[in-house]
Amino acid sequence: MAIGPVEYVIIGFPGNQFKGEIVPALTQLVESGTVRILDLAFVLKDADGNITSMEYEDLPGMADVDGEADGLFNEEDLEMAAEVLEPNSSGLLIVWEDTWAAPLAEALRNAGGVIVAGERIPYEIVEAAFEGLPAAG
Repeated sequence: MAIGPVEYVIIGFPGNQFKGEIVPALTQLVESGTVRILDLAFVLKDADGNITSMEYEDLPGMADVDGEADGLFNEEDLEMAAEVLEPNSSGLLIVWEDTWAAPLAEALRNAGGVIVAGERIPYEIVEAAFEGLPAAG
């Protein structure tokens, strides 16, 4: 079976202000076959740093997002996610397969290739880099 790269993201919501606005975009990614959600959890950190977690289907609109969500996360994963959150904030922890890249990943494996480095570049860094480029003319 060809499997694309698998990655995780932690999306923070300062002030614990998750209201489900990202659900349509996430649903579109899944329905278009761009990603396949392998697991998803929600972590909350109160003002004192106490941590709780919720199942994704208990969040506004998230029950409509199709995915495996089959318990890949353990307590250690949820604690790691909470460590990067500021007090009085929450985070959506998602592990997904980049299904769009599965054919390339399989070709790389078949060719004996391995990815030796990679990193997600934050939007703010990319935006600043493009702003620093001379205008195309």
